[in-house]
Amino acid sequence: MKKLLASTILAASVYALAGSASAAECGDVSIAEMNWASAGVAAHVDKFILENGYGCTATLVTGDTMPTFTSMNEKGQPDMAPEMWVNAVRTPLDAAIKEGRLIEAAKILNEGGVEGWWIPKFLADANPDIKTVQDALKRPELFPAPEDASKAAVINCPSGWNCQVSTANLYKALGAKEAGFELVDTGSAAGLDGSISNAFSTQKGWLGYYWAPTAILGKYEMTRLSFGVDNDKAEWDACTAVPDCAAPKVNSYPTSDVFTVVTKAFSEKAGVAMDYVKARNWDNGTVNKVLAWMDENQGTNEDAAKHFLETYPDMWTKWVAPDVAEKVKAAL
Repeated sequence: MKKLLASTILAASVYALAGSASAAECGDVSIAEMNWASAGVAAHVDKFILENGYGCTATLVTGDTMPTFTSMNEKGQPDMAPEMWVNAVRTPLDAAIKEGRLIEAAKILNEGGVEGWWIPKFLADANPDIKTVQDALKRPELFPAPEDASKAAVINCPSGWNCQVSTANLYKALGAKEAGFELVDTGSAAGLDGSISNAFSTQKGWLGYYWAPTAILGKYEMTRLSFGVDNDKAEWDACTAVPDCAAPKVNSYPTSDVFTVVTKAFSEKAGVAMDYVKARNWDNGTVNKVLAWMDENQGTNEDAAKHFLETYPDMWTKWVAPDVAEKVKAAL
């Protein structure tokens, strides 16, 4: 019995030391908290799991795509960018990966970031023949302009956004003006969101640009329409995304690849957490719902992260080992 007790104590001591060594190995970790909602929430999810599940000391630093990538590539800081939209940095990122400075981990948005022209789901359900943008343009009576219901409208992005250019070029390529549609500038992000909210409150049609994941698409069910063609990257770069292109062609929005990117130093010092960073991903529908909850409750990124961890354990517990999951649950 004494031998059994002694071995039990020894095993417990070894386990405690192993836990301490694991925490020491992870050490200090800096995480980029990008300045848009989905990435901000992801950063706080990572902070909570890394700290409470792996014993890391995590610090959040303000980030944005280009400056964060440049800093990680040139200075090795921050250690981690949970949600990097890599299309904008694909060539230098590939070089940094090849040269061993950076590592591309999980595809955090497993469906990618999506853009397109959308209509309310209630309208799509009532008109199952509308599958494409071209189908919608044949039904101008379903999409009244906000200021003049006798006219039809395609709702554009606010001025200064890249999507304003692409939407205007597609509007031209599709012959939407000739089909009786005017192109309406909403003036701001709030104006764009408000136009969708108003369409649902009045149960009227709406056709225009939007993207996912977003709070609006978590609050209001929308259906993305096909343009009837695949994305032509060469055409996109040469014309669709170029202001005042003379002869735009019908094109589809590209799907944006969205990955977690970490530094080589992170993979070495926090190796115990790399399995998590490689496994962690979620779908746009889940992110939409979390962002909608955040918006409705005027929550912070941290509030939304805890809401996700409390509401979706069936999802996040698959990203970590059972013992790590128990530590995170206990911390919640």
